[in-house]
Amino acid sequence: MYAKLKNSWLFNVRRDVLSGMTVAFALIPEAIAFSILAGVDPMVGLYASFCIAVTISIVGGRMGMISAATGAMASLMGPIVAKYGLEYLFAVTILTGILQFLMGMLKFGRFITFIPHSVVTGFVNALAIIIFMAQLPNFRGANWQMYAMVAGTLAIVYLFPLLTKAVPSALAAIIVMTALSMAMGLDLRTVGDMGEITQAPPVFHLPDLALSLHVVGTMLPYALALAIVGLTESLMTATIVDEMTETKSDKNREVRGQGIANIVSGLFGGMAGCAMIGQTVINVKSGGRSRLSTFVAGVFLLFLILVLGDVVRRIPMAALVGVMFMVSIGTFDWGSLKTLTKIPRSDALVMVVTVAIVVATSDLAIGVVTGVILSALNFGWKMASIKARAELKPDGTKVYRIAGQLFFGTMAHFAELFDYRNDPERVVIDFSSSHVWDHSAVTAIAKAVQKYEQAGKQAEVAGLNEESRKLVDRAGLTAPTGHGP
Repeated sequence: MYAKLKNSWLFNVRRDVLSGMTVAFALIPEAIAFSILAGVDPMVGLYASFCIAVTISIVGGRMGMISAATGAMASLMGPIVAKYGLEYLFAVTILTGILQFLMGMLKFGRFITFIPHSVVTGFVNALAIIIFMAQLPNFRGANWQMYAMVAGTLAIVYLFPLLTKAVPSALAAIIVMTALSMAMGLDLRTVGDMGEITQAPPVFHLPDLALSLHVVGTMLPYALALAIVGLTESLMTATIVDEMTETKSDKNREVRGQGIANIVSGLFGGMAGCAMIGQTVINVKSGGRSRLSTFVAGVFLLFLILVLGDVVRRIPMAALVGVMFMVSIGTFDWGSLKTLTKIPRSDALVMVVTVAIVVATSDLAIGVVTGVILSALNFGWKMASIKARAELKPDGTKVYRIAGQLFFGTMAHFAELFDYRNDPERVVIDFSSSHVWDHSAVTAIAKAVQKYEQAGKQAEVAGLNEESRKLVDRAGLTAPTGHGP
């Protein structure tokens, strides 16, 4: 029991605690902003961030990943609140969690393996751009003090590690800049200017709704959209963290965990959320690796709200903007710009299109799905190519050596590879460099053999690998087969 606890929670305590505290500071303005985007009180987003972070630290499948209220989810909630009210939002959040839990039980996490690397890279770069652009509104009407503090924050973030790595540089930057702002009385926009922070804990609350089939049917489309968007962002973020930390995670457990976390959030007055790439990058770069870092982020967030609410309100937004600029710079895959002209054009196009759609729509799911579809079409186009090299043996036998994959997309072209009328009496169709994938492929082979028989000639199928042979035999193809020409 202790060994399991140590492997998941206690192998990196000091750095996990400090990184979790750093993340908590960065969660506050984001949660407030996303609450405003959804049209609800700021505390709804803050409660959600606390509940989701703490819950996912226990039941999630990716250690060190931060989940909380997010912009992608909040953008889908505005219409719910405007049309049906806050209680309806809580109910939709719970239903979203139930759907996600069921998806996890059905092992939907495996679908992340179907997302190509070009789409993942596009997703990462698009998020980096979105994080950067999200900070720009803070500069509207800003004075020189704002620019100076952002520059000072970045200086501490990048130079502080040269002095010591005992404390995350982002945490040091937030503390130093907040103290400086308070001591000098600088004229800066603060966290308190974003929305009212109430120093009260979340309480258990069942949505005040009269449930019926009609109500559930009305909630279902919203919940399904939230579930899909949330899982897309969470699974993509988990994959990114896997690569950053060179570790593996349980994607299906993560899907189930996201569902449980959203159920808890809805029951404690919070809105639905998912993984946050920005805060996750802060956590990882600050040294967070175990479940403890995520747990501390949630607990310390609540501590900041309940105990240090007056101090939190005075944190300058400039300090948090500087930290998020660091996140944006660190998230962007700069190496992808160097390799853009070296990788296949189709992959480069998929990556660029993914970035463009995500940035233009701020909808991560649409961008990823579009990228996957483009990659699938490109793959299908490349696969739908089949060739044959004809060779005449001394004994008069003509051998067609098939190269390429035989499936429904190539069966029509396969039939055109043979010269049924002018070929000799014996023909061998060699599949040593090919593979038979489906019933359409078997049908194409059967038709080719049949045409030779109608011409009074013998066609033999040879070189089938074991899987292809089983498929052909199962379909009952009666053509003579051999091991090779």
